[in-house]
Amino acid sequence: MVIGVPKEIKPEENRIAIVPGGVETLVHKGHTVIIEKGAGLRSGFSDEEYIKAGAQIAQKHEDVFTEAELLLKVKEPLPDEYQLLRSGQIVFTYFHLAASEELTCNLLEKKIVGIAYETVQTEDGFLPLLAPMSEIAGRMAPQEGAKYLEETCGGRGILLGGVAGVPPANVVILGGGTVGYNAARIASGMGASVTVLDINPRKLRIMDEIFQGRVTTMIADSYNLRMVISYADLLIGAVLVPGAKAPKLITREMLKTMRPGAVLVDVSIDQGGCADTSRPTTHSHPIYEEEGIIHYTVANMPGAVPRTATRALTLNTLSYVFEIAEKGWKKAVKENVSLAKGVNLVEGKITYKAVAEAFNLSYTPLKEVL
Repeated sequence: MVIGVPKEIKPEENRIAIVPGGVETLVHKGHTVIIEKGAGLRSGFSDEEYIKAGAQIAQKHEDVFTEAELLLKVKEPLPDEYQLLRSGQIVFTYFHLAASEELTCNLLEKKIVGIAYETVQTEDGFLPLLAPMSEIAGRMAPQEGAKYLEETCGGRGILLGGVAGVPPANVVILGGGTVGYNAARIASGMGASVTVLDINPRKLRIMDEIFQGRVTTMIADSYNLRMVISYADLLIGAVLVPGAKAPKLITREMLKTMRPGAVLVDVSIDQGGCADTSRPTTHSHPIYEEEGIIHYTVANMPGAVPRTATRALTLNTLSYVFEIAEKGWKKAVKENVSLAKGVNLVEGKITYKAVAEAFNLSYTPLKEVL
């Protein structure tokens, strides 16, 4: 199979979808790998390393799209790339389709086979390709929040961990999944007073056991949400419904109860955000202010640490890439239930229910297109 890896064109997206070691594995099995010139530089991989691993280097962005049967990316195709796609082409990437009707409709029109990293799911509910990036984003959230709490960045002028005789910042985390756990781990390690809310009592029990009481846990009902948000210095949105739009848990009225200069880091922004006031930003312009609250809503947070993120991502994606390349996508998803859950689009049909429901579009069960 011909596998193409283009350079990401999303602003400040510095990751690449494969490392030289992955190229070597695929080439050894007889597959052709085409890498766009310079695609790996910002992740610390030179063209020479890819050539040594057996890759071919494409000089132009469009050449990768033209040649590839399987297109490996990190982020969703952007409008400039829509016309480069073709019917039946397999695209394996983070799509987050439920957050964008425009993207969904354009990809339906191009009749690609869209397999989304974020909805590949094991039988126990684990999201193996989303988890490493969620882990990174969760760990980044408190450090970004701490920075923007500084008065010189427009914040309240509070040190996250406080000092002797002065209390630390109040950090409130909505969601006790991978993002929430990692955010709690870093924030508590920095000395903050941390509260985690989730609708699942079992997650809260696990969190309580892990942190041994150093983190406060609460059920995420509307009363508790209103109460803790009002005293939060740093509010981290870490909620997730796999493949679907993030629920809007933080209303504008809730934000109005927060103290001016408090910070909201909405990690859920990839799926539309969990606050009424959230809209995607970029690393070059990461923040804006609404209701006196600083919003950090960068849609590709791990792109700021590409040397870590690329390795973490490709460590987990390669086995699935290898299955698709060896068997073809249809046989691969028939034999791998986890990979099958990643199939969102098939040649003009939506095969992931949450995406169809997000825009009231027609849903076709995957088994009908297989």
